[in-house]
Amino acid sequence: MSRRVVVTGVGLISALGHTAEQTWAGIRQSRSGVGPITQFDASQFSARIAAEVKDFDPLAFFDKKDLKKVGRFIQFAVAAADEAMKSSGLQVTPEIAEQVGVYIGSGIGAFEVIEREHKNLLEKGPGRISPFFIPATIVNLASGNVSIRTGAKGPNSATATACTTSAHCIGDSFRLIQHGYADAMICGGAEACITPMGVGGFAALRALSTRNDEPERASRPWDRDRDGFIVGEGAGILILEELEMAQRRGAPILAEIVGYGMSGDAYHITAPSEDGDGAYRVMRNAIKDAKLTPDQIDYINAHGTSTPVGDTIECRAVKRTLGEHATKVAVSSTKSMTGHLLGGAGGLEAGLTVLALRDQIAPPTINLDNPDPECDLDFVPHTARPMKIEYALSNSFGFGGTNGSLIFKRYTE
Repeated sequence: MSRRVVVTGVGLISALGHTAEQTWAGIRQSRSGVGPITQFDASQFSARIAAEVKDFDPLAFFDKKDLKKVGRFIQFAVAAADEAMKSSGLQVTPEIAEQVGVYIGSGIGAFEVIEREHKNLLEKGPGRISPFFIPATIVNLASGNVSIRTGAKGPNSATATACTTSAHCIGDSFRLIQHGYADAMICGGAEACITPMGVGGFAALRALSTRNDEPERASRPWDRDRDGFIVGEGAGILILEELEMAQRRGAPILAEIVGYGMSGDAYHITAPSEDGDGAYRVMRNAIKDAKLTPDQIDYINAHGTSTPVGDTIECRAVKRTLGEHATKVAVSSTKSMTGHLLGGAGGLEAGLTVLALRDQIAPPTINLDNPDPECDLDFVPHTARPMKIEYALSNSFGFGGTNGSLIFKRYTE
C-alpha cells in the first residue's frame, strides 16, 4: 500500500510571529527576528543575542494551574498544533480518532524546567522538587499533550534527533499514512532552550555568533563573514492527511508531500564530513523516494545555519546531488531571519516550504552581503522572489550525523 499524502494545515510560532501567516509575512518582508536576550541576564555570556518568541501568552492555551505541568516547548507545540488544526478544519471525532496520530519531537525538551528544579534541589532539598518536573520536561509530552487535547488515539510518538528532529517526525508521519497505519497525523517539532545552560552550552562549543552589537545582521548563511548560528525558539506543526480523506471533507490542500530521505554521516558527533557525503545521500534518497530526477527540484530550503564549516559543506552536497542543475535552483536559509530552532527547525522550515509552494514565492536569505567564494549557488539574497515552484526540498542535519530531507510538491487536482 502506498497512498498519497497532503498537507492541509500549518501552525508556526517563531521570533517573527505567533502564527503561520505572521511568520510568513516576516519572511516575505526579509525581517530579522534576532535581538538581545531578554529571558535571562546574558551580560556575562560570549553570545548575548537570540531569536526569542516575544509576548507569547500561554494562558491563551492553558489554565493557570496547568502551566506547572508543561515546559515552554510544550506550550509552543500545543499552540502551533491548535493553529494547524484550525487552519486544516480537521476535527477528531470518535469515528476517526484511532486513525489520527500525533508525532511531535524536540531536540532538548524543557531546559528551563530542568535548570529551575535543579536549583530547587541544591537550595531547598529534594523534597522541593516539583511533582510535575518530569512530565513538564520530557520530549514526548508535546505529543502527549496534543493527543489528549485533540482526542487523537492513533500513533502517538516523538523523536529526538537533534536538529533533524522535526524533519524525522514529519517524514515518519508521511510513512505512517502512506502505508495505512494512520489517515492523518499532527506532526512536527518545538524547541525552547534560550536559557543559561542552552546558550552557554552552544557557546562553549563555539557554535554561536558573537555579533552582539548587530543582532539583526548576525545570522548570515553563506556570507564570508558568518561566525556561527543564532539560537531560536518556537514550533512548526503540519497536518498531514491521506489525499482521499482530505478531499472527502473538503479540506484546504496546501501541498503534497512526495519524498522523504534519511542518512547517517558515521563521522563525528558535531561536525559533518568535509565532502558532505551524508547530506548528499539524504537528498539523493529523498529524490529517489519521490521518483524524481534532480533537475525537477526548483527550490531548496537549506539547513543553512550560518556556521563557517556547515554552510560550505551543504553547498558542496547540493552541487553533488543536483549536478549542473544546482546553479538553476533557488536555495535559501530562512534561519537568517528566524534563527535556528534546533529540534523545531525542520517543522518551521517545512511549514515555510509549504507556504512557498502555496504562494509561489522563494524565501530570501538575508544578510548575504559578501558571499563566500566557496558558496556560489543562487541563495536568493536579501529579497523574496516570486517564481514557479513545482517541487521543493527541505533539509535538516543534526549532531551525531543524523540527516533528513523532505520533498513537497505544488498540489494540483
